[in-house]
Amino acid sequence: MKIKKQELWSIPNCMGYFRILLIPFFCVIYLQADTIKDYYLAAGIVLISTITDFLDGKVARKFNMITEFGKFLDPFADKLTHGAIALCLAFRYEAMRYLVALMIVKEGFMAIMGLIHLRHGVKLDGAKWFGKVCTASLFVVLCILVLVPGISPNAANLLIYLEIFIMTVTLVLYIPEFWKMRQSWKKEENR
Repeated sequence: MKIKKQELWSIPNCMGYFRILLIPFFCVIYLQADTIKDYYLAAGIVLISTITDFLDGKVARKFNMITEFGKFLDPFADKLTHGAIALCLAFRYEAMRYLVALMIVKEGFMAIMGLIHLRHGVKLDGAKWFGKVCTASLFVVLCILVLVPGISPNAANLLIYLEIFIMTVTLVLYIPEFWKMRQSWKKEENR
């Protein structure tokens, strides 16, 4: 797949790059925070990233700027952002370490399965509803933990373990999706 220069620098893709560039700023501010103002500044960066994420899709659809590269960049920026936030939160909440480990397993599985199937000319037809639920719930949990630094440890753990449950179910639900894709390319190879 050849990517055109104008695709690389389209407005939606530039918003994706901007979101990636915000990650180190969030990490430094959050990890060095020692006042409530610092935590709110870190939360503000997450809010800017979220607004940019929302807008890049709107702009791409409204002005017909959807590109194959953008279809890769947008979720990649999401995963990097969520991963960075979760890693930073793992320094504050021990249970978050389990969620980070599960995120690595889930995303590793998705990447490996995606690459295997792509080699056979088959790709997952967009995110499934359960994948979207998982992403949305992860985002909500991360935002709450960043926005409410004084949350009780029990409430934080409840949110984190609930997300671990949702992510585990999502991972399990993706397995048959990849199995169906495998069956489809195996059928094509046998023709």
